[in-house]
Amino acid sequence: MKYAIIAAGEGSRLASEGITRPKPMVPLCGTPLIERMIKIFAANNAESISIVINSKQPETLALLRILQKEYPINIIVKDTPSSMHSLHAMSQYLRGGKFCLTTVDTVFDEQDFARYIEQFQASRSHGMMAVTEYIDDEKPLYIQVDDTMHITDFLDMPPKQPRYISGGIYGLSDKALDVLEECIAAQQSRMRNFQRSLIANGLDITACPFGKIIDIDHAEDIKKAELFVTNR
Repeated sequence: MKYAIIAAGEGSRLASEGITRPKPMVPLCGTPLIERMIKIFAANNAESISIVINSKQPETLALLRILQKEYPINIIVKDTPSSMHSLHAMSQYLRGGKFCLTTVDTVFDEQDFARYIEQFQASRSHGMMAVTEYIDDEKPLYIQVDDTMHITDFLDMPPKQPRYISGGIYGLSDKALDVLEECIAAQQSRMRNFQRSLIANGLDITACPFGKIIDIDHAEDIKKAELFVTNR
């Protein structure tokens, strides 16, 4: 399985709250977020791990150069306007089968993740998105599914009976990358618009529930995530 990590954001909200290190280098239980993610991927049979960071992260780049000696890491340094463009920057390394993409600040249960990877590898769908009923996000992306857990829509506003939101873990395939190329050519932006395009283009995208997924956007989220990881 190929893996990819989006770590090109500026982490402006954390910086405004006194966190001076770039988000990928923020320690979670003593380990930088980026290193923690790499080790989780390696434990789940990583063929390669592609990572995009921005040009203002020399500390992150230095760590990745060290980790590159032990893990099959592709490093892309590029300033991108959105997560969708970050994915596009890594796409040359992701062709030729299924891959799993996450953002660097996504914290999840490792057993949930291993189960998810196993299900995605066995699935015939074009993509599989991690979803959670745990909603603790300023602007969550709501996921609408049918009775068989196939995704029918991605919504900015909650439906009448909201159940799932996106967990920031994306299992995708070559066909999804074809749709990505179309989105880039059409000058679209934002990951959620790319996801809507997957459905609009008729791709079969399913949802895989996780118990809890935490995004580290604020300083208080670090404590929440550490407590979650410690308890698991």
